[in-house]
Amino acid sequence: MPLDFNTAVQQEVAYISAIHPKPEDIPGCLSILDDFMRCNVLGSQLRSLYRYGEQAQCKHKFENFKFCLSLKALEEDERRTAWIQRKAEWWARRRVTKSSEDVWDIRSEPPKNYPPPIDPGIFEEIQSAVNNQEN
Repeated sequence: MPLDFNTAVQQEVAYISAIHPKPEDIPGCLSILDDFMRCNVLGSQLRSLYRYGEQAQCKHKFENFKFCLSLKALEEDERRTAWIQRKAEWWARRRVTKSSEDVWDIRSEPPKNYPPPIDPGIFEEIQSAVNNQEN
């Protein structure tokens, strides 16, 4: 059963709230700006160019910085709630949409007859082949 977006958001809100229980645990705007600046430095851009064939996309980090600045007028608890909601929606979107890691389907049980049973005579065949090579 595929996960719907609202359920994923609720799960993420609960998880992020547990990780960041106090308003002081929410990153400040300077650390978010540092994150944006680190994305734009030459080393990061060259690494992205080498690995992926294109420049690093830092727009979302700048959007996070602008969002942080917009929270300045709110009370600490409201700021924490808004930040957690935004982060939860971002993670939920990543969980619900397709990813390059979605290669295999998760099995609920192992495949039948795997690994196949070993034939008891195979050990004798291997031993005789080893003995023949030694002679």
